[in-house]
Amino acid sequence: MRTHSAFHRAFIAAGLTAALAAVPFTQALAQDADAQSSGSMQSGNQTVPGKVDDAWITTKVKSEFATTSEIPASKISVETHDGMVRLTGTVASNMDKNRAIQVAHNVKGVKSVDATGLTVTAGADTP
Repeated sequence: MRTHSAFHRAFIAAGLTAALAAVPFTQALAQDADAQSSGSMQSGNQTVPGKVDDAWITTKVKSEFATTSEIPASKISVETHDGMVRLTGTVASNMDKNRAIQVAHNVKGVKSVDATGLTVTAGADTP
């Protein structure tokens, strides 16, 4: 009886995980359908798949920062638009700033990195 209960809970958890993982994609599809039905989509506008790509790039850059010990990930904000990553926040040195730029630029899909909003302050590494 306990095995059946554990299996049942695992099955429900897997189903919920799959359902929640699909939410961003269904929202993107709904936005795409709305844009196509309104007829207001112009060739210069960014498409929904591009927005999903930008979100993925932002998430990937943040995760790379979090796993790189030289980069104070909690003090750097990341925004992505059309494959261009914009970094803002503070770092302790120019070497840390250059490392952050390099890590962001190495993420697949990144076209360029704008770090003009990333400032170097001597006390940036203190809590």
